[in-house]
Amino acid sequence: MIKKKQQDVLGFLEANKIGFEEKDIAANEENRKWMRENVPENNRPATGYPLPPQIFNESQYRGDYDAFFEARENNAVYAFLGLTAPPGSKERHTERGRDTSRRRSRLPAGSLMRYLILRPRDHALS
Repeated sequence: MIKKKQQDVLGFLEANKIGFEEKDIAANEENRKWMRENVPENNRPATGYPLPPQIFNESQYRGDYDAFFEARENNAVYAFLGLTAPPGSKERHTERGRDTSRRRSRLPAGSLMRYLILRPRDHALS
């Protein structure tokens, strides 16, 4: 299930030419520690650690797969990612007439995203 969610997010980013950096938390303790420390307390599970994919715009936490999926269903992925929607996109049309500056990066679409991803050999995180 984790791999499918990761592929879903990666596929969207690649199809929309949104730059990102993949971080492997299975093989790199520093990446795993960074992710665990930077997922806000109120977004962590009651027990255990947050599971990937966890999405960041630079060091700003944007959300997990469920938040990404909901944003995609509502044509609000660029807002979720903290990016300005490109001209002509469905999301851009829904932004007209509203304040779209809240918690958004000034980076244009295509800017670097930090994306933490696990490529598990098994699903155990220890």
